[in-house]
Amino acid sequence: MTEKDFIPKEYSAEIEEGKVTWQSPSNIALVKYWGKKENQVPANPSISFTLDSCRTTTTLSFQKKENAEGFDFELFFEGEKKESFRPKIQKFFERIEVYLPFLKEYRFKVETSNSFPHSSGIASSASGMSALALCLMSLEKQLDPEMNSEYFTRKASFLARLGSGSACRSIEGGLVNWGEHQNIPGTSDLYGIKYSHEVHENFRNYQDTILLVDKGEKQVSSTLGHDLMNGHPYAERRFQQAHENLDLLKGIFESGDLSEFIKVVESEALTLHAMMMTSQPYFLLMKPNTLEIINKVFDFRARTGMHLCFTLDAGANVHLLYPEKEKKETLEFIKSEMLQFCENGQYIADNVGSGAKQLA
Repeated sequence: MTEKDFIPKEYSAEIEEGKVTWQSPSNIALVKYWGKKENQVPANPSISFTLDSCRTTTTLSFQKKENAEGFDFELFFEGEKKESFRPKIQKFFERIEVYLPFLKEYRFKVETSNSFPHSSGIASSASGMSALALCLMSLEKQLDPEMNSEYFTRKASFLARLGSGSACRSIEGGLVNWGEHQNIPGTSDLYGIKYSHEVHENFRNYQDTILLVDKGEKQVSSTLGHDLMNGHPYAERRFQQAHENLDLLKGIFESGDLSEFIKVVESEALTLHAMMMTSQPYFLLMKPNTLEIINKVFDFRARTGMHLCFTLDAGANVHLLYPEKEKKETLEFIKSEMLQFCENGQYIADNVGSGAKQLA
């Protein structure tokens, strides 16, 4: 599908007012997207696990206006008006207006809340923008009742991407690809697609325990971080590496080889941070406790032969990934030896989920 496929024809229904609620999860990338072109197009393909417990719940109330001049919206986060979010939503509406031409015809109230700390490296923009995109698509579905579910899902992912790149991977569950890759048919730079190849039972209901090393705001925004890849001395090799690692994971998902899975995932996490440490300006987003946790992971694997591994987003928090069949022993280890490195001993026990859900 192309961008033109998402520009609607004349709507067949009229809606005066209403309310819709969606819950959308965050995701954790295994092969990282870092660097982008114009219009939120990724510089390299990525693949992620969709999470379950880390999610955003968004309610969109809408009422028809007398005139269609300008975007009219209010934002509430955790029950409080949030003016600091306005510029991001304004920019989002400007980007998607051509695809949702009704935006200026309604007055919107957006009420949103997270099950996890905002802006702490757990991809709150992914869950937040995907939830909002789904709410807007539910309104468009009312205006166009003949819209089918496949188009609804594709367009929701397409719109979410224009708000936050990784948000396009939060619509569907399980493993989700985003970005064109020649060896995975159907992949697109415009939206995420559910991974369509064979996946070994080892990766079903995979566990993700998130250690909250630092719950504060990130040192560098994702937007700035992506921009630092423009002119980065190692950028082109990094983009090539992402394609290579996707090919490796395709075979790993089929075979169920957890040791090889660990090599790819941990390398990707460290490469992401290496890109930031070697950019201009440079950033060091890991904290001392991040490194303590990583070394503990290495020790645990060497001692037990189990398959605990780590990955990182653009922050200090650590995602600990492990198969469900090793959950009991691994979680006991995490609780007894890892929580000392977390802010106030806090962590989130999560697992791979089934994607976004409409609540009302």
